[in-house]
Amino acid sequence: MTRITTHILDLSRGKPAPNVEVTLERAGPDRRWQRLGAARTDANGRIADFPGAGELIAGAHRLRFAVAAYFDSQSIKAFFPSVEITFDVTSPSEHHHVPLLLSPFGYSTYRGT
Repeated sequence: MTRITTHILDLSRGKPAPNVEVTLERAGPDRRWQRLGAARTDANGRIADFPGAGELIAGAHRLRFAVAAYFDSQSIKAFFPSVEITFDVTSPSEHHHVPLLLSPFGYSTYRGT
């Protein structure tokens, strides 16, 4: 288990965003991004694990949310086709929950628990 989780809340609909592909990456020693794993949000807009991602280690990580297909499925024209959230893992033993609050023309995030 990666100890990194996420969920997406579509603020424009007041509902979770299901079936959104999210990719987890880590910056390598050469500062290039390395793909660790990918998953799709469940019916509640959540991802509890990124299969194959391995053990969490300290360093810069990034979640890439492919939201264009989600908005297309809702017949909504959106400004952002994808969202990238970069964050530092300083304590790999801790849980890192990184939610995405999404709307067609903006987004917000925070470190959750």
